[in-house]
Amino acid sequence: MKLNKWLPVALGSIIALGSSVAAQADATLDKIEQRHVLVVGVLLSGGPFGSIDPTTQKPKGLNVDLANELGRQLKAEVQLVPVLPANRVQFLQQGKVDLLIANMEWTAERGEILGFVPTPFYRIGGAAAVLKDSKIARWEDLKDQPVCTSQGSSYVKPLTEFGAQLKAFKSSSESLLALRGNNCVAAVHDSTLINPLINDSPEWKDYRVITPELNPAPSVIWTRRGESDTQAKLDPIVKELHRSGWLIDAQTRNRISPASPALVELQQQFKGA
Repeated sequence: MKLNKWLPVALGSIIALGSSVAAQADATLDKIEQRHVLVVGVLLSGGPFGSIDPTTQKPKGLNVDLANELGRQLKAEVQLVPVLPANRVQFLQQGKVDLLIANMEWTAERGEILGFVPTPFYRIGGAAAVLKDSKIARWEDLKDQPVCTSQGSSYVKPLTEFGAQLKAFKSSSESLLALRGNNCVAAVHDSTLINPLINDSPEWKDYRVITPELNPAPSVIWTRRGESDTQAKLDPIVKELHRSGWLIDAQTRNRISPASPALVELQQQFKGA
């Protein structure tokens, strides 16, 4: 199976890398290597990609594991900075973090204002949580209905196109709380957050998931615009994490369900490269 769905990301990055080298030097990689510290913005609002372990009170999840692995390979201490959908772009642009690994999928609009590592590390789409007795059975049924999501979510645009009346919150936890308070008929977030919540949590036994995934898109590591040296340094690391099966193991370790077929496809692609 050809990975045509990845091509917009790869092509966009090639253009960005080629045009930005001459435009400006990349100071971020120099700073990381000189101070031996990598500052990564991560979303810790719950779910298998980023949350706080209730036992240790430490961050955990696939995004956290990936940030720590990048630090290990760069021989840098990793400092994790919690971000929210509403402020993650600003944190990166203002230099508060070096990178974003924060449940922020690639879109053309985001690619215009930020830089990114060409090779995606995952692929995620949206899912809607609704009450089991809800009449909503498909995405089109959200027309003229109040729908909760997060500020800055990539699902805002497709939901608007469906005609949903959006209520955007600072975090997914606030959005989900609003759903449980009957302030909306559905809450739309990454499927990797919604699916385990509905499948594994007793307090969500009265809810179900709307499928198929909404607007599935590549998950990438974000940099500031024009940071071609940083992107070029990280891209082969991500490719090797695919080739070696590290990302598949991280998915299993963090109990992400359903498993992403894209990880298997990418592993095969880079094994043959």
